[in-house]
Amino acid sequence: MNTRQQSLLERITIVPGLLNGKPTIRGLRFPVSDILELLSSGMSEVTILEQHPILEQDDIYAALLYASLKMRNTTIIHAA
Repeated sequence: MNTRQQSLLERITIVPGLLNGKPTIRGLRFPVSDILELLSSGMSEVTILEQHPILEQDDIYAALLYASLKMRNTTIIHAA
């Protein structure tokens, strides 16, 4: 992992008692999952940042990197 990625991951915080320990952005009440849902709905980065001024562009990149790393270590089992 390069220094840029490490820096991005520092934006992801897990604080016991904050949103039930879900990963959030910079300790704010903004879960990583919300950013992923906004992106998956087709919302652009620019629109997300306009509608949520508390966020920064690197927060979006951090959420994507975090999700990518979590998926790398996930096994999906399909039931027949």
